[in-house]
Amino acid sequence: MLSLPASVRVYLCTAPADLRKSFDGLSALVQQVFGREPLDGHLFLFLNRRRDRLKILYWDRDGLALWYKRLEVGTFQLPSKDGAERGLELDATQLAMLLGGIDVHSAQRRKRYARAG
Repeated sequence: MLSLPASVRVYLCTAPADLRKSFDGLSALVQQVFGREPLDGHLFLFLNRRRDRLKILYWDRDGLALWYKRLEVGTFQLPSKDGAERGLELDATQLAMLLGGIDVHSAQRRKRYARAG
């Protein structure tokens, strides 16, 4: 499971991105789509048109870093979006579900025991 500090936000670009882009090209997309600075310390996710490849751009203390995942089978399932937004914000659970191949729409949280107190 991913462990992200509460201060780190996760942004997903819902429009297909040209994943031939690297640090500079994706940094420009961060500014265009989200109006944010890529050096803010947040995670910025980009998918290709087929949604079988994902790049995550983030600032790693002393420089930009890229994380890249290619699915051999299947596609990444996007969370629902409102209207024609080009980007949306995810929480850490949604990010873990996206990376794990879980469909956010059909997933249900089960009741769990909780101590009264």
